[in-house]
Amino acid sequence: MLRGLIKGDNAFVPTAALRVAVRSGVDVAALLVTEQGRVRGDSDIVFDGAPAHPSGAVRLAEGEDGTVWLDADLAGVEETVTRVLVVASTEEGALRDARALSVEVFGPDGGTVVAYEVTDAGAETAMVVAELYRRSGGWKFRAVGQGYVDGLTGLAVDHGVDVGEEPRELPDRIPAPAAPADPPRTEPPAQGETPAQTAAPAQGRRLTRDQLMNMTQDEIRALAAAQRQAKAEHGPATAPPAPRPDPSVWTCGPVFKPRGASGRNNDVITVKGLPHGPVMVELAVKGEGYTGLWPLDDANTKGRSLVSSTEKNFRGRVIASVPAHGSLRLRLEAPGSWQVRILPLAEARRLSESRLESWGPEVLLHTGGTADATFDFRGGSNLIVHFYRLAGHADPTTLPRPEGAVNEIGARKETLPLPEGPLLVCLSVADAPWTARLKDVRPHSAGRNPDSPMRTAEPRGALGWLRRARP
Repeated sequence: MLRGLIKGDNAFVPTAALRVAVRSGVDVAALLVTEQGRVRGDSDIVFDGAPAHPSGAVRLAEGEDGTVWLDADLAGVEETVTRVLVVASTEEGALRDARALSVEVFGPDGGTVVAYEVTDAGAETAMVVAELYRRSGGWKFRAVGQGYVDGLTGLAVDHGVDVGEEPRELPDRIPAPAAPADPPRTEPPAQGETPAQTAAPAQGRRLTRDQLMNMTQDEIRALAAAQRQAKAEHGPATAPPAPRPDPSVWTCGPVFKPRGASGRNNDVITVKGLPHGPVMVELAVKGEGYTGLWPLDDANTKGRSLVSSTEKNFRGRVIASVPAHGSLRLRLEAPGSWQVRILPLAEARRLSESRLESWGPEVLLHTGGTADATFDFRGGSNLIVHFYRLAGHADPTTLPRPEGAVNEIGARKETLPLPEGPLLVCLSVADAPWTARLKDVRPHSAGRNPDSPMRTAEPRGALGWLRRARP
């Protein structure tokens, strides 16, 4: 049953993998913030230029009819992240021009958990529409509806994003009328939580629709004059630099909306309508016994094994290839209930100098220059690691030949010298906990090489997200 909330309302949601639909026709991003209401860095901004958080817990995908899908695996959100903000913005016009702006949250069974329709958007060009936040050992959804007339820049500054000097800001000295009284909270603040972090009242240069409607003509003229003066003081806006080749963008593997299936025990899984080329298969099995996964060809002949494990509650990611007709068929042997998701390679977890901790087979992406990758494998079974060099690989329907790196048995620590990215690093067999991180990362040569075969992209991180806020 649809649970429609009004602005300021909240409701508990299951601590599970949820799908959030944001409608319609707006740009969507997610900010992962700490208890202080601030991001820890650019990687905590999930948007169309960086559609997957490094933790893998939050992902973004475009759907049909102007809908954007945000996948939030709440059980996998890092402990230091206390809120996931759902942000909507426009490149042209105001949010009041967005028809039927709304958020709907779907549970693992596909049913609607909660929904919120924004009915009072005004001249704002960016808005925290809703948030998922921790409360009492679980998670809740809040209908926020807090708009920013100064767009993504004002929203970003309020949440600790380093905007640099490139995006436009309204000066702090702009006169603003007194903020209207905040609506009453529907629950008391959590311990250590301040009203400023949750209700987020309008302060300084952040103007709400109610404030704008209450402004006199003299105040509006003063606002415009202050903007003109600020532009004159800082000089004319300079054109953004020409984009440099971005090693995090490559031509290998299709991009598509993730697909999923679930079931129990042994089965044949068919996922139709996929693009031709290499994809990630994410498998999670609940049970104790043997888990096996094989691709099936058009004659229903098993291909080379993708998974072969006797571990309890198996989980992991492996690579498969979708045939030209777009149907991926998999033969699964499982000792209990299972879930499968088909994902683009672009959603592989990123290797970085931060410690990455996981369990089971995994597909990792390295996009920097030459580096050393350290692995700490804490199991007694096989560890097999290989990688694919994606730089210069022009055929999106195939992968280059794999290069073996590790094939050993038992707990061990390995340090692997990696060539510069983009590079897929695959732990194809790793039935135990492990950690990985990069060290001695060198600058990528793509910025100095005019003959680089990789296509260029807009800047990632904060500047890539905020570029659309420029006038």
